[in-house]
Amino acid sequence: MRKFCRFEEFWPHYLHEHRDPRTRTMHFIGTTIAVLMIFAWMATGHEDYLVLALVGSYGVAWFSHLVAGHSRSATFWHPLWSLRAVLLMYVTWLNGTLDDEFRRAGIRERRAYSRKSRIGASGSSATSAGFPAE
Repeated sequence: MRKFCRFEEFWPHYLHEHRDPRTRTMHFIGTTIAVLMIFAWMATGHEDYLVLALVGSYGVAWFSHLVAGHSRSATFWHPLWSLRAVLLMYVTWLNGTLDDEFRRAGIRERRAYSRKSRIGASGSSATSAGFPAE
């Protein structure tokens, strides 16, 4: 894996490794599981929820790289930047700017996750998985 000196150099690489919508779908599921488990831990104080947050998020993400994306997870080489990047990817998806991030990184992608890409020129909507609705 290439060495990066700054997060701003790492971010386009991270996006490239997550250009497959299936990989991103799994990451969004894993991140959502982690967020829900952290809230459950804060509400109950049961530390088991923290374990579930880690297993749910990292397990799903690593599985997606092996099966769907055929790419390498950067978690082992850049753990803090990977955490920051997955959270940034999640937030940009939620606020509808992930397509813009892919464009800025020079990555052509079939359909990124953003609210803008859900409504095409024909007015048809797409599903939350980023694929055209049938």
